[in-house]
Amino acid sequence: MTDQQNDEVSDVTTAPAGAGSGGLHRPSEISGAGRPQVPGEQSLLGRDAEWARIAELVGSAVGTGRGSSVLVVTGEPGAGKTSLLDRAADRAAAGGALVLRARGSESEHGIGLAGLHQLLRPLLSGAGRLPESQRRAVRGAFGIGAGAGEPVDPLHLRVGVSTLVGDAAARRPLLLVVDDLQWLDLGSLDLLAFIARRLDGEAAALLAAAREETVPLRFDRDFPQVTAGPLDRASAGLLLDAQPVPPCGRARSRILQEAAGNPLALVELSRALAHGRVESGGGRALPLTKRLENLFAADLPDLPADTRRALLLAAATDTGELSDVVGAAGGLDCLGALEPAERAGLVRIQDGLLRLRHPLVRSAIYGAASFTERRSAHLALAGALVHEPDRRAWHLAAAATGPDAEVADALAASAERARSRGGHAAAAAALERAADLTPDPELRCQRLLAAARSAMFGGHPQWVGELTARVPGYTDRPDLRAQAGVFSGWALGLTLRHDAALETLLAVAEQHVAALPDAALSALGIAATSAFASGDPFHRAELRRLAERLADLPEPNSQAWIAAATAPHTGRARALELLAAAKAAMGEDDLSALTVLGGTAWCMDETALAVELLGRALDHLRRAGTAGTNATVSQAIALAQYESGAWTAARNSTEDTLWMAAEAGAELSAIGTRILQATLDARQGDPAARERAEAAVRGVDLRRSLALQVRHRVALSIAATAAGDHAEAYRQVRALFTRDIRPRPVHYHASLYYLGDLAAAAVHADEVADARAVFESVQPDLGDDRSPRLHAIVERAAALLAEGEDAERHFRAALADPAGAGWPFERALVQLDHAEWLRRRRRSAEARPLFGAALETFRRLDAGPWRDRAAAELRAAGAEVPAADAGAAQEPLTPQERRIAELAAQGLTNRDIAARLYLSPRTVGYHLRKVFAKLGIRARAQLRDALGGLA
Repeated sequence: MTDQQNDEVSDVTTAPAGAGSGGLHRPSEISGAGRPQVPGEQSLLGRDAEWARIAELVGSAVGTGRGSSVLVVTGEPGAGKTSLLDRAADRAAAGGALVLRARGSESEHGIGLAGLHQLLRPLLSGAGRLPESQRRAVRGAFGIGAGAGEPVDPLHLRVGVSTLVGDAAARRPLLLVVDDLQWLDLGSLDLLAFIARRLDGEAAALLAAAREETVPLRFDRDFPQVTAGPLDRASAGLLLDAQPVPPCGRARSRILQEAAGNPLALVELSRALAHGRVESGGGRALPLTKRLENLFAADLPDLPADTRRALLLAAATDTGELSDVVGAAGGLDCLGALEPAERAGLVRIQDGLLRLRHPLVRSAIYGAASFTERRSAHLALAGALVHEPDRRAWHLAAAATGPDAEVADALAASAERARSRGGHAAAAAALERAADLTPDPELRCQRLLAAARSAMFGGHPQWVGELTARVPGYTDRPDLRAQAGVFSGWALGLTLRHDAALETLLAVAEQHVAALPDAALSALGIAATSAFASGDPFHRAELRRLAERLADLPEPNSQAWIAAATAPHTGRARALELLAAAKAAMGEDDLSALTVLGGTAWCMDETALAVELLGRALDHLRRAGTAGTNATVSQAIALAQYESGAWTAARNSTEDTLWMAAEAGAELSAIGTRILQATLDARQGDPAARERAEAAVRGVDLRRSLALQVRHRVALSIAATAAGDHAEAYRQVRALFTRDIRPRPVHYHASLYYLGDLAAAAVHADEVADARAVFESVQPDLGDDRSPRLHAIVERAAALLAEGEDAERHFRAALADPAGAGWPFERALVQLDHAEWLRRRRRSAEARPLFGAALETFRRLDAGPWRDRAAAELRAAGAEVPAADAGAAQEPLTPQERRIAELAAQGLTNRDIAARLYLSPRTVGYHLRKVFAKLGIRARAQLRDALGGLA
């Protein structure tokens, strides 16, 4: 292997500003040791924790922080270690430090002190200032001048190079950066370790990087390490979006799966796809670029033929069972054949399992074989799997040389079994491949549509779009083309193309409303989602017009959602009636009904029911390891959890939603979720909330989705309120309503829930007259049969905008219905406002219980700015503020880490946890290492007690 082949990409985790698909990038928010980002410095996707450790080290070198003077960054090839080192070097140089760099080289591994000479060469001219014994040793060791060739005293050499480093650091802060530490020669490693142990107290630091399996012994145990593990799924998706040609659809999912969070692999496979070297459809493994082959399978060509044959069987099988490979190998001695591969580190055999080192090793092995060799391997495996029809069908499909009705039927049967288990993504993949092998055009079309339906339930809009685009080429049947239009419209809506989605779906409904009413109603049901998100009144009117012609159809789910989405306030009674009828008719595990009715319940402020139904839908999706994901469902439950006061659960759901959306290319869910995260941050007083809210929509035209526009404005308004900027808070919340003579809601549903916030901001910003005009103008939009939630919000607004003593009856009305407790933060706002009104009228005794109740809610939700305000008001009312619960200690784990830790504490293995959370076992192990470090424990047996201390 050459040094060039060993180079890791230095910028694969970098997301340039403005790249990727609308607003899906991560903002440049990494601040390390509290320092601002250096101009021109780029943020690294998914590396916040690693960079925080490195920034602390850099701070210790340049004098802006305090911490360890040595840090070793570990990770697999392509993990982006060099990117982190480059960024650290830039940060240190910008801070005025001298940065010295070296890189280990396999070709110089045997040359004594080659690495240290590369690192310290700029300092060697200062050897003349060293004491005589040290000067001779340094010059002799590095072949300088007259000292070349003289005997070298090891101790004097160590002290001499350490003195050179110390003197340099005394003149100017110093950062030593060493990449590919594992290839440094032994002499350099010894001296570097000697220097590293003596950096404490100096304005100097050492940052090194090594492959995690080959960290030199001198640095493996004695110095702190940080692991650049696999990127999480959300960051991996964002990295794909940052590529010049972002992959989408089925190819996107395959790249995410094969790359397993490796940044270099994500970039290289995306480039290969863009240049047509990767197929977007089926296939057992992705062909690798030369660069990836060099990193992950450079030893493959030198292995014996029998070893390569056994490896090909291992790469072709879809499990890690050694028995599968042995069963398919015929007379080959598999264990003996695999020994060279195990010695080369390509595979590991243990407990009957055969594990390839990385999914890309599998791809390299598979790609290196000819089609004939691959076909023979699949046929051999199919012959060994006669009692496992699903796996046998896939191997026969991989060996097919053209259309094959028998194999296609077997795959279709496999898809039906997967679907019955809830495995929608697996069913879609099987049906897509079955369609490819189906000779009859009409049956092929039907299988493509069935695949699209399963992909839709799995939450993969771009894949659905790819599948439906193929249908018109195979059939002229109106019913099949109508189905394709429905699925295509659904996919368009989830990628923020609401106008195109509505144009497609309303056209299908108009065309088929008489001849194919069921298809027309299905189109309208999906169109209602885009109509709700866009907020466009024309499309909503068209939707209602067509729905009236289908009102007698016995399909309660779509009817309920259409009613709720088009007239949630003014048609509330009818929508609730349809929701109740649909819920009564719903099957126990009807995913479609659970999803549609969960969304309907949320829209109608039946929030507890929404959490229940959407939670059941997610459980249904998660029950099978092949179930796929659905970012739409996950985002919907996150919103319902937030509104119902389950903020921790909402944060957990947003984390899940982001990786689901990134993997599936569900742009609408990704943007909405980032807005919700920023809203939560703002409610809890995070000063970075405003920037996160802006970053969530950067590059997005929010005129295409008025619902998102409203939610974005709300996040900014809350952030301004938390910061005490009431004028800005009013400006943002006022933008939820038009500037007409008679103002109207910008979004017919979402805007009206912020009338209370409008009134509160108006009071502080001296805009009461303007807010009162808005409040009076929107009364017709509120309807007569208001939900308890909306009723409380409207009464709060009326109280804040009222003159004189009239406010009290509105405050009391806002708190009168016990059902209002279902939205605890909003109820606490009313309690706080009412109590402040009472205190200003010297009725402190009446105010104190209200202040206390509001304070308790704000504390439970960790709503810092409102908690502090309630506490101050309670003191002003003459009461003692009760101490906060001492059990509310800091939560050191991320939601993902805590979830993994809890499962591990229950006794689940990494493999079990991976299957439960749709992660790789490697990723689970990476997170557990971080959990152990944060909790200060060393064994799984300690997890239960450690987590109990955080409860």
